[in-house]
Amino acid sequence: MTPHVSVLIPAHNEADYIGSCLQAVFASDPLPAGMTAEVLVLANGCTDATAELARAAVPPEGWELQVLELPEGGKLGALNAGDAAARGDLLIYLDADVQVSPELIAQIAAALDGRAPCYASGCPQVPPARSLVTRAYARFWMRLPFFSGGVPGFGVFAMNRTGRQRWGVWPDIIADDIFARLHFTPQERVQVTASYSWPMVEGFRNLVKVRRRQNAGVAEVAESWPQLMQNEDTPRVGPGRALRLLLRDPAGFLAYAAVALAVKTPLFASRSRWTRGR
Repeated sequence: MTPHVSVLIPAHNEADYIGSCLQAVFASDPLPAGMTAEVLVLANGCTDATAELARAAVPPEGWELQVLELPEGGKLGALNAGDAAARGDLLIYLDADVQVSPELIAQIAAALDGRAPCYASGCPQVPPARSLVTRAYARFWMRLPFFSGGVPGFGVFAMNRTGRQRWGVWPDIIADDIFARLHFTPQERVQVTASYSWPMVEGFRNLVKVRRRQNAGVAEVAESWPQLMQNEDTPRVGPGRALRLLLRDPAGFLAYAAVALAVKTPLFASRSRWTRGR
């Protein structure tokens, strides 16, 4: 049976990003021999031109494009609708503001092409930010173990159908990427060499809001699915390493520490569980 790749892109009011996201996907290198592919744009609760811009994209030979318009907003509902519609043996989940390198999808497809449960992602790159605080924060953050080691999977993560069968519908959670990653042991996770561009939010306020959501997402998974935490392989930053990071980049350390401290206060608090930060 010919393997089929499904790229699922949940998108809520992503008119500024969906065109370049699809352009990058459709500029991908040829898939491994015999594979075909489809892209499903999961436009959920959009009040802008996301769906229209997605339909205007022209897929190359060997690719299909389907735009699902869902009246209700919500990433997890969109993922469930996408999973139900996807025909692929290999599932790649892609944020709409991410741009993949030409090699990424083909490398992920090759890594997942097998019967054993497997999870894969690429090497994230954070493009230079406009704001000084985000540039400093990102510079420090990219030296932390979560980013520099393991297979983080934020922005892009993928699995074969055998791996996806480890849980049913996507639950209503904050951190879908962490939930998915922790369903696989470190030995089942593969990081391919190809890269992707993942933009960080701009400015101190947005960094605090998104960091607070990320922390809440990790805590939610740990509380509701404690058994998954045995698959967490990110080492903690000890005092020695923290000191070395401080000496190497004092400005980055201060930006990161300021955001981490602000998260513990009511500053910029939001009632929404989903904070985009832009």
